Amino acid sequence: MTREPEEELELTSALVPLFVITNGRSLPPEHAYERTTLVSASEDAFASARTLSPEARQVLDLVKDGFLSVAEVAAHTRLPLGIVRILLAQMEDNGLIVARKPVPRAERVDREVLSAVLDGLKARFGA
Repeated sequence: MTREPEEELELTSALVPLFVITNGRSLPPEHAYERTTLVSASEDAFASARTLSPEARQVLDLVKDGFLSVAEVAAHTRLPLGIVRILLAQMEDNGLIVARKPVPRAERVDREVLSAVLDGLKARFGA
């Protein structure tokens, strides 16, 4: 009688409610991660990786080699964006990850300055 190998149960399946993954926590207001916020593992993150949940460990493995955006982390882990934000906030509070805010959009340039530059280029090089 041969036993078929049991399939490994995926911890992020529909059998595990999402609030269990985050331990019922919500996103603290000081951690408003945007989709483009970049996250990376801190240098001493792997010393305490054994005590992490499987989902947090998966996030840490994803960002160990460099920066990934919050949206990329959510896509790779197949977790909702809100859950990933809560996990990242917990991990940042524990010093496991470093978050880099996205570069702010450039301020609008004065149209008069651009028009003057264009006029100067036209006068200099003819157009």
